[in-house]
Amino acid sequence: MLTTRLQVVLVVAVLCLGCHRAQSQPEIAEGMDDVLQPYTGPTSQGVDVSTLEGKIMCGYQGWFACEGDGLDRGWYHYNGRNGFRPGSCSIDLWPDMSELGEDERFDTEFRHADGSVAQVYSAQIPRSVDRHFEWMAEYGIDGAFVQRFAGEVAHSKGFEQFTKVLANCRAAANNHGRAYALMYDLSGLPRGGTERVIEDFKTLVDRMGLTRDTGDKAYLHHGGKPVVAVWGIGFNDRRQYTLEECGRLIDFLKSDPEYGGCTVMIGVPTFWRELRNDALNDPVLHEVALKADIISPWMVGRFGHPNDVARFRQEVFEPDMAWCAERGKDYLPVVFPGFSWRNLQGPGADLGAIPRRGGRFLWAQYAGLIEAGATMIYQAMFDEVDEGTAIFKCTNDPPVGESPFLTYGGRPTDHYLWLVGQAGRMLRGEIPFSMSLPHR
Repeated sequence: MLTTRLQVVLVVAVLCLGCHRAQSQPEIAEGMDDVLQPYTGPTSQGVDVSTLEGKIMCGYQGWFACEGDGLDRGWYHYNGRNGFRPGSCSIDLWPDMSELGEDERFDTEFRHADGSVAQVYSAQIPRSVDRHFEWMAEYGIDGAFVQRFAGEVAHSKGFEQFTKVLANCRAAANNHGRAYALMYDLSGLPRGGTERVIEDFKTLVDRMGLTRDTGDKAYLHHGGKPVVAVWGIGFNDRRQYTLEECGRLIDFLKSDPEYGGCTVMIGVPTFWRELRNDALNDPVLHEVALKADIISPWMVGRFGHPNDVARFRQEVFEPDMAWCAERGKDYLPVVFPGFSWRNLQGPGADLGAIPRRGGRFLWAQYAGLIEAGATMIYQAMFDEVDEGTAIFKCTNDPPVGESPFLTYGGRPTDHYLWLVGQAGRMLRGEIPFSMSLPHR
């Protein structure tokens, strides 16, 4: 059973356990004052940010950084065990750089088949993030849950990196009329570590006005309240933080007299309802789920063929929906286009372990969920090239050499952006329902 995100945050756990107290807050780097302030930029009318209903929201990792981007973290989330060079990297898809400006391109040691230098982007560059949200607007994708890695932001460099990413996403969402919301990923936190999340959230509210800034027209609301997501509750992979801690965190986000008033979405294991397989066999998980407003079970890697969708619909999706409906909870199912982490894991892993099949695998999930009655869907992920789940533009001309890379099989680099946009239209009833992959 794949654990996806957990593998890539092991280094976070080491940093957290060895260097920081649970209640400690990082020093805020010089030059962050321009980032840690309410939004004052332009806004564009676009999607209705008052509800999750009828929306497809993407996960946005935003963790890619480059040598020379001003962050001083090197090739962050590009590098492998021996740096970022042929034979050592952590990505299985190569981003399409053809539309990016010269100031957005970072040269690497990789080469394309014609001998040209292969380049990548950094999410520290506002224009690159703005371009991603521009693509969302162009293809009709509603917006993004911006990942904030709780273990990372506990130290100053991680805080700097992911706060800049958050600010970049806020500006881009406003600029292109998209929705965005904060999502904490708890992976790697030690016992007691959820207190860090509380302190971090206070900082974002106090300094950036997050969730309550009237100038920020893009922040997602649902049920009349701003949405905050907490991912990583109830997994049975030996996490150190407890279910009880998670319950207190949800209570804080919902009910704290000064910082509460949020609609809380939680990311839980696939088999959270039955308390088996990837989920803790602990009924407290259900108690915690009842505190939340929206439940979103993680599905990446849990099945691998279009034919599996019908079985998961019968055994998982529909019973999950019924459980949530009976208890007044919204259900946000997760879909993914395929999966691959060969370069991240090494030669023992398969390249393209879960094939995309030209989009048929992803479309089967959308069709099955929409037919079953889903009213909102989470797309994993917009930009995650390191686990092969990205839907943004990736090249069919990746570097050649020691590191193998996937492509989109000769299909246009925007194939999955277009496909997700079509799924959103079908979700909202703007185009007829179809089990068959649409054609452009």
